[in-house]
Amino acid sequence: MPLSSSSADQFLPLRPVEFEILLTLANGERHGYAILQEIAERSENAMELETGTMYRALRRLVEAGLARPAARRVTRESDDERRRYYAITALGTRVATAEATRMAKLVASARLARLLPQPSA
Repeated sequence: MPLSSSSADQFLPLRPVEFEILLTLANGERHGYAILQEIAERSENAMELETGTMYRALRRLVEAGLARPAARRVTRESDDERRRYYAITALGTRVATAEATRMAKLVASARLARLLPQPSA
């Protein structure tokens, strides 16, 4: 993944785990365990990530400027001060949008090829 590019298309295609993390962060700041939980829930447990896999992908996203550590303070008694929160960057939002658009075009092509059913009207 290019580290210095500001053009969203140069980051495509994203790895599935990276796209899932960006989708999660697009909904707001999250700590690592919350990212894992949300991805598992959204995928109906089809994508169960190992902690190390998720943190390596998160590190790549931070290094590429698509995500960043969030300056979040512990606000609830149940929150652990050791948790690191992450947020999506403006570039990360553009890249996630470009990836979603790319994937939507692939789905449309699959529908034209009758590999997927047409959406209900």
